[in-house]
Amino acid sequence: MDTDVIVVGAGPVGLFLAAELELAGADTLVLERRETPSEESKARGLGALATEALRRRGLGDQLAEADVEGTKELARDHGSTLGHFASIHKIAPDPGRPRTNIWQPELERVLAKHAEGVRVLRGHEVTTLQSDVDGVTVTAGGREWRAKYLVGCDGGRSTVRKLAGFAFPGTPALLHTIAGRVRFAGEVPPGGRYATGAFMYGGSMAGVTEPAGPERDEPLTPDELSAAIRRVTGADVVVEEVRDGRRFGDQARQAATYRLGRVFLAGDAAHVHSPSGGQGLNLGIPDAANLGWKLGAVLRGDKPEAFLDTYTHERHPAGEAVLRNTRAQSALLAPGPHVDALREIVAELMDLPEANRYFADLLSGTGHRYDFPYPAPKPVGEHCPDLGLVHDDGRESTLFEHTRTGRGLLLTTGHPGDSRVDVIPVTNTGPLLLRPDGVIAWAGEGSLDIALDTWF
Repeated sequence: MDTDVIVVGAGPVGLFLAAELELAGADTLVLERRETPSEESKARGLGALATEALRRRGLGDQLAEADVEGTKELARDHGSTLGHFASIHKIAPDPGRPRTNIWQPELERVLAKHAEGVRVLRGHEVTTLQSDVDGVTVTAGGREWRAKYLVGCDGGRSTVRKLAGFAFPGTPALLHTIAGRVRFAGEVPPGGRYATGAFMYGGSMAGVTEPAGPERDEPLTPDELSAAIRRVTGADVVVEEVRDGRRFGDQARQAATYRLGRVFLAGDAAHVHSPSGGQGLNLGIPDAANLGWKLGAVLRGDKPEAFLDTYTHERHPAGEAVLRNTRAQSALLAPGPHVDALREIVAELMDLPEANRYFADLLSGTGHRYDFPYPAPKPVGEHCPDLGLVHDDGRESTLFEHTRTGRGLLLTTGHPGDSRVDVIPVTNTGPLLLRPDGVIAWAGEGSLDIALDTWF
C-alpha cells in the first residue's frame, strides 16, 4: 500500500477531507489533475454547517476575516445580504449560526494551509481505477497508486464516479445560466424577470437565465452574453468584456449510494444541483466531516468495516433534501405569468416569521437530523452549534475551543468519564455527547453507554 486513503480532487471538499483523515491518524494522499489551484470564482460562500465544520477545527479567524470583504461584495452584486430562495431575498440570517461569504479560491488557500501536512500531488489525473476486497489501485501521473480506501472529491463530472460504476440518477436541466463580471458600453436594461427569462445585474456581475438548451463548454464571450441579454430583455447592449465567465444549469442528480466497496464519493462527485441558495459547499463540507473520522476509526481498528455504511445512511438523505429544495427553486425561477403569481405568494409567505425560519433552516441544513440506530429525542442527530461553556472551576470557554483534536467530546455535569472521548465538566448546559463531526449523539436521555458503543 502507498497510503491508507487516496483522495481524488484538491478542491475544498477534498482538502478538508484530507485534513480530517490526517487528524484521525490516517495517512492520506491527494491526487489532483490540475497543475495549479483554480482561480475560477465558483462558490462564493459557506452555509452554517460548513462554517461550523471549519470553525470546529480552528479556522474561525480566517473565515471571519474573509467574510468582511465577502459580505461587501455580496451586497454590491446582489443588492442585499439577506439569504434568498429562488432569488427572493428575504431570509433573515441566524446570528447564532452564521454563514461565511468567501470566494472559492480564497477558501481553497485557507484549506490548503490547514492541510499543509498532507501530500498533494498536482498534475496527477486519475485515468484508471480498480477496486478489490483489499484496496483500490489507480493510475495517475504515469504510475500506479494503491490505498486501502479511495474517495472521489473530483466534482460534478467525477472521473472516480464513472470509473467505479456509481449509478447517478436524476433530472436534466430545465434552466441554464450564463454569467460573469461584465463591462458594458452604454445603457443597460434593468435586472429582473422578463417574459422568456431573467436578467441579473448588480455591481459588476451580470447574467442571463433561460430555458435550457444544448450544453456548451467553450468560454463565455461578450457576443454570446449580449445576444442572450437581447433575447430576454429586447434591449441591444454592448458587452465589452467578460471576466470570470461561467455556465451552469439546474440538473439535479445524486449517486444511488455514496459507497461501493472501498470507493466513496463526497461533494459534487456524489450530488449535483442548481446553485440556487448557495448550498453546494454547505452540503459537500459536511460530507467530508462525516466520512473522515469514520474512515479513521475503521483504519485504527476501533470500529468494524460495516461502520462505514453509516456514511451513506446519514449523508444521502441530506443530499436528497438539497436536491428537493433546489428543484423547487428552479420551478420558481422559470419564466411565465403563472410562476410570477406563485413567486408573489411565496414572497408574502416569507414575511411570516415562522415561514422565514423554515426557509432559513431549509437552506442552512440546520433543520436536518440524522436517523440514528437507537431511539433518542431531539437534539440527538442534529449538528451542535458553538456554545458558551462554564467549567466546574468557574472558567469560561466556547465549545469549538475544545473540538480541534478531532475526538469525540462529552460535556458532563456529573456523569463518569470515558477514555474514548474527551471529557469536559461543565455547569451551565445539560450533558451532551458529540461526535467528531459535531453531531449530537446523546443528550441526557437514554443510555450513554449505547451511544458511546455505537460511535466510539
